[in-house]
Amino acid sequence: MEERLSPGQERLRRLESRIEMVRERIVRAGGDPERVRVIAVTKGHDLEAVRLALETGLVDLGENYADDLVRKASALESDVPFRWHYLGRVQRNKVPRLVEWVTLWQSVDRLEAGAAIARRMPGAAVLVQVNLDSFGPPVQVPGVRGGCAPDELEELVHGLRSFGLAVEGLMAVGPHGFPEESRRGFSWLAARRDELGLAELSMGMTDDLEVAVSEGSTMVRIGRALFGDRPDSG
Repeated sequence: MEERLSPGQERLRRLESRIEMVRERIVRAGGDPERVRVIAVTKGHDLEAVRLALETGLVDLGENYADDLVRKASALESDVPFRWHYLGRVQRNKVPRLVEWVTLWQSVDRLEAGAAIARRMPGAAVLVQVNLDSFGPPVQVPGVRGGCAPDELEELVHGLRSFGLAVEGLMAVGPHGFPEESRRGFSWLAARRDELGLAELSMGMTDDLEVAVSEGSTMVRIGRALFGDRPDSG
């Protein structure tokens, strides 16, 4: 007689299967799943999604909204060491609430944001977010992407370091369009990472994971491929 699974067990099995598919995609793109960190983006998903991610061994958790991160982090109890990655635009008034929880600030794109983090969390680990829209198709959705301009990158890295922040690498969202249209921007970002002597490169999401990994990404930020469509996505 076939074992009946509870809804929670079914959800866990489904997540385990999806993780395996993501890792297979990393391998097919030429990456090492032991070296390419999967950031489980729980944006729009419930606390149970976070708990299941930890149960499967995903210990790097990503959130885009400050209030959601604080709510989930303060309610989460786990014996497993894990890390919160803040992926949303850094708003100075939200920094005091986030410093208790955030391990890596992935989206620092201006000096003012870095200064706010440094005041509350000296020596914090950050990534510099770069806007790659100029590398994509000419038709863009205005006002959507965060990130510093490419020609401001080096100055921003030096400025953040002057605050005592640990600039560990670079982060970007691929330009709008088909996944392959992210390649030129990702390749450029990888070269800048090497020139600046940084270790981490956070680029690639569900749709353009393969392109990012093939261009040297060390972190991929995956939501939909792990948890399905967000309940709030309509």
